[in-house]
Amino acid sequence: MSHFTTVQTKIHDVVCLKEALKDLGFQFTEAESGHKIQVRGYQGQKAEADLVIHASKTYDVGVRVTSKGVKFVADWWGVETTRGLEEEEFVKLVTKRYSYHKVKKELKKKGYTIALEEETEDKSIHLKVRRY
Repeated sequence: MSHFTTVQTKIHDVVCLKEALKDLGFQFTEAESGHKIQVRGYQGQKAEADLVIHASKTYDVGVRVTSKGVKFVADWWGVETTRGLEEEEFVKLVTKRYSYHKVKKELKKKGYTIALEEETEDKSIHLKVRRY
């Protein structure tokens, strides 16, 4: 019986996702073009993904890129017991940091520069932008 569970996200930009993972201190391995990479789970079980986030020494979180967005696939019990990170917490953490990078990327594309960046006590990020 598989212990893997898949979570659909609204993440579409893999470049911003990788930047978010780096910010959060997650190491990851990306599959070569046209190939898949193995995601480690309970008792050596494996799943396939396009990118693997190394959550702990024995458990991974896989990233599957689809036309509807990124899906995370993992043995969440194993990730929680070895890393102390629950599925919901992981998704929220990564999505928040992804959103930060995505907003900055889109602002730059539209010709804006960031004039001020502040993080509040509740960990909200406020950006003040300008365009010349």
